[in-house]
Amino acid sequence: MDKNKNRKIELKIVNIIDTQAKQSAFAMLLQEKNGRRRLPIIVGPAEAQAIAAAINNVRPTRPQTHDLLASILRLCEIEVTEILIYKAVSGVFYSYIYYKKEEELMHVDARPSDAIALAIRMDAPIYINNAILETECILMDTTSKEKGATADRNNLKGKNIRTLKEELDKAIREENYELASVLRDEIAGRQ
Repeated sequence: MDKNKNRKIELKIVNIIDTQAKQSAFAMLLQEKNGRRRLPIIVGPAEAQAIAAAINNVRPTRPQTHDLLASILRLCEIEVTEILIYKAVSGVFYSYIYYKKEEELMHVDARPSDAIALAIRMDAPIYINNAILETECILMDTTSKEKGATADRNNLKGKNIRTLKEELDKAIREENYELASVLRDEIAGRQ
């Protein structure tokens, strides 16, 4: 077994943007710490708001769901140790929340958006298996700041998967995340 394949890579949240490709969908952009590989994950508006609020230290007047869960875990003396994105199937990501009660380490399955919203509140690191990041990532060219044009889904129908992946890489390099999310959805819909 290739040890590098299952090696965990720590991620950080770079940005959350409105995709405008799908109504009520946002792209959460993750990047490996000390690296150039980025991973866009499509999340719903509630999850995007919960993540953005935690990142920006915005305290709602009443606890939201992720705040409530974090409070309950603390009261029960349960430590969230890490989040692991362990699988990707057709553009859908799967994650575990690892937690520790006394000395017993356990995990529970969760959507990455919920897991990450909780991780921020519990100061837990976010990881992904290297093999998943390798196949799903987009390499960033840190020198490029130009924005490309957005795509119309109808213009993508005649393009093959390889061309779409090349255009996706280019859109991410140029930090055109709206186009990247349209391309990613088209690729996922064909696989």
